[in-house]
Formats: sequence, structure tokens, C-alpha cells
Amino acid sequence: MSNQEQTFIAVKPDGVQRGLVGNIISRFENRGFKLVAMKLTQPGQAHLEKHYEDLNTKPFFAGLIKYMNSGPICAMVWEGKDAVKTGRTILGATNPLASAPGTIRGDFALDMGRNVCHGSDSVENAKKEIALWFKPEELNQWNHHSAAWIFE
Repeated sequence: MSNQEQTFIAVKPDGVQRGLVGNIISRFENRGFKLVAMKLTQPGQAHLEKHYEDLNTKPFFAGLIKYMNSGPICAMVWEGKDAVKTGRTILGATNPLASAPGTIRGDFALDMGRNVCHGSDSVENAKKEIALWFKPEELNQWNHHSAAWIFE
């Protein structure tokens, strides 16, 4: 299995409050990805500012941090072939109105400020985000029983 990688996916407070966590997990599982870590957490302002530090000069930064700190977040690590790129495709465009039907944002979101989920945008950022949100011992290594039926 080439191009095996991990990606960080988070269901944001709006997605958790709306009861979409199970549906989002199903999308990744149905595609053939393997869940290696998950937790429901409210990490606090400092953690969120670190996560979004690349956006700290944007005018929406303070509102983003306030929103992300408004409720629990379901943080996950998914593993599989081209997980970062494919994960972003499953999520859909950042702006839900530009997201295709069948994507998570295309099916469950209308507003960019409430776009249900976050996904790593590069392998490098996935590694940083995973390290920020999870301790190494929280990442489970296991063999997916269906791998032979998913990958050549």
C-alpha cells in the first residue's frame, strides 16, 4: 500500500452540537480509512491559537478562536492511502456554498464560519496538527481486517 499517511480531522463545535460526528466518521470509514485516534475535547484558547497560528493576522482570527472554544471538538487521526488529499476531498471546499453535494460540507453546511469540520491541508501540517492534538501513545497502531479488500 503506497502513499499511506495520516491526516488530522476535527469536527468543529457546530458539527458536534448538530450531532454530525457519527455521520462524519462513517464517511471516512466507508471510504476505507482507518481511525487511529479520537477524542472529544475542549482544548482552550491557547491551544486553539497555536493550531490556527498561521491565521493570526486575519481579521476573523479572534472570532474563529471564540467559536472554536465555544463547545467540544471531536479530534481524530485517520490513516490511509493519500489520506490528506482524499480527506480534504471528503470534507469539500472550505466555503460550503462551493462544496459539491456528497461532500461533508456540501451536505451539512451553508456558512463558511460554520463549516462543520477541519482537515489538514498538507502532509507537513497533518504531522504538526497530530502532534499538537495527540500524544504519541494516543495513536493506535492496528491492522484493519478489511485492508486486503480495500487495497491491492
